Amino acid sequence: MAEVRFQRVSKTFPPRRGGEPVQVLRDLSLHIPDGEFLVLVGPSGCGKSTLLRLLAGLEQPSGGEILVGDRPVTGLRPAQRDVAMVFQSYALYPHLSVAGNIGFGLRRSRPRTPLQHLQDSLHQATRGLPAPLRVPSPREERVERRIAEVAATLELEPLLQRLPKELSGGQKQRVALGRAIARQPAVFLMDEPLSNLDAKLRTGTRAQIVELQRRLGTTTLYVTHDQVEAMTMGHRIAVLNAGRLQQLGTPMQLYRWPANLFVAQFIGSPPMNLLPVEVIGAGALQLGSRRMALEGPLADVVAGRIGHHLTGGLRPEHLRLAPATNRNLRATVSHGEALGNEQLLTCRLEEGDHLVQLRVDPKETLPAGSTIHLEVDPRGWRLFDAGGEALPLPRHPGQEKPMLPDL
Repeated sequence: MAEVRFQRVSKTFPPRRGGEPVQVLRDLSLHIPDGEFLVLVGPSGCGKSTLLRLLAGLEQPSGGEILVGDRPVTGLRPAQRDVAMVFQSYALYPHLSVAGNIGFGLRRSRPRTPLQHLQDSLHQATRGLPAPLRVPSPREERVERRIAEVAATLELEPLLQRLPKELSGGQKQRVALGRAIARQPAVFLMDEPLSNLDAKLRTGTRAQIVELQRRLGTTTLYVTHDQVEAMTMGHRIAVLNAGRLQQLGTPMQLYRWPANLFVAQFIGSPPMNLLPVEVIGAGALQLGSRRMALEGPLADVVAGRIGHHLTGGLRPEHLRLAPATNRNLRATVSHGEALGNEQLLTCRLEEGDHLVQLRVDPKETLPAGSTIHLEVDPRGWRLFDAGGEALPLPRHPGQEKPMLPDL
């Protein structure tokens, strides 16, 4: 097992057809401790997959250093880096059986002499013969034992002699995982491994990957576009945009206290509601003509910003249906989406004509065009300055950085 460090890593692809060079990663530093499951998320083209390919040795960085443990690997060949990658497209060898695919990396992990190669080939050819006629090969016997262990772990024993074309998508993905874990690498790299599976298979395989990583304790970098995968699989999430790290933290830290407007809109489904507000006092915001209460750690932060215009963020659960009173916001229902256990309601505020979304009980009957009133949780506000950065939380004496309150 090993930690992974990216130290000021940049990657620029050369210009093509007279265009400009494409800078995919920009001076990115990232530390993944030993045994951590880190999920990388971000829009297409933000550098997620490039980061994995740099660590795997499939691309070379334009600047910076990559370390696995305390060993710099930037100048090493892929086979020397002790990492294993699971691709979105499975990348199985079509002419090899399931057993052959799982054992492929094991058989090529160390160089063989011509005599060893012949002995291994004869062992494979005589496996089905009676014991006295088999050619022994200690190396091949070790490989076969490892294949059997991996197949048992991933429930692939009945499929070992099948070719990839005879497998379903979920089975192919398990074989790709098996090939990666068979070598017992220091680091797993997974590039959207579940994106080709249907919803039911994705749920089951997601749980299997999490359990497998927990049991093996292998440092894992996992790229995904899926919000559910990001929020439920990783110990921490790294959000990338335009080649830069936007925020790194636990799923709930990113959801509850996004570092900027990009993270606020990218993490969470549906995304955070954003509204223009003005600070009118300690613990008070102005939304249109309405005075809104602000409680929690941000109430002290805004005390010195009276008159500042900010962007206020509210998660859907921080808006609630309420009686018609002066303090509640009047809104018109635009449409609703029934999701089984809840209903996602989109409505338009009378103040400022802003669209917002909230979760309501699925039993509520609220047709389009009906009028409702919304109560705002005063502790739910998240505030962002004109540059889109979250207002910094107050520090306590002796603290290097502010602790995020559990709200």
